[in-house]
Amino acid sequence: MGCHGGFFLDDTVRRTWYNPEQILKEIGLRKSTVFVDVGCGDGFFTLLAAQALGEQGTAYAVDVDAEAIERLKAKAKEQSLTNIKVKVAAAEETVFCKTCADIVFYSMVLHDFKDPAQVLRNANKMLKPSGILVNLDWKKTKMPFGPPVPIRFSEQQASDLITQAGFTVESLKEAGPYHYIITAKIRV
Repeated sequence: MGCHGGFFLDDTVRRTWYNPEQILKEIGLRKSTVFVDVGCGDGFFTLLAAQALGEQGTAYAVDVDAEAIERLKAKAKEQSLTNIKVKVAAAEETVFCKTCADIVFYSMVLHDFKDPAQVLRNANKMLKPSGILVNLDWKKTKMPFGPPVPIRFSEQQASDLITQAGFTVESLKEAGPYHYIITAKIRV
């Protein structure tokens, strides 16, 4: 279980909302990928990506919650995953590397950042020119779980933020009944 925006995400329940492995495959995760999970929590997507990457790729993970990062480290150790680099820090202050990332990934967290525009500008710095930004997020509709509807970003709000940070939105589609997924590239 991971804490997210004041409520807990159960991994089993989460899998009923969308297929995480399919999402990673569709966004182009490959063995040699450099994957950056921003606002990773206890590493649901970080761990899945690291498993898929094998020793040829690297998964970076950052979150402000030190306890969540400790849970991520423990899970990585249990699974003998050595290709994960973690950091306890604010996403607004984190750039793991410059022009090294193939994928910068946000899973249901863009609305949680104090300065989402800065977080997206940081992604722009980390991504290779051929890299992609991925935002998997909550639909802005009422449902019995998830963060409060008023703080969620609609598809249009998220697309606008991403565009203003120097990206071109390439696709916007549903990711199950409760989420949408946006992929974007650096605007040239």
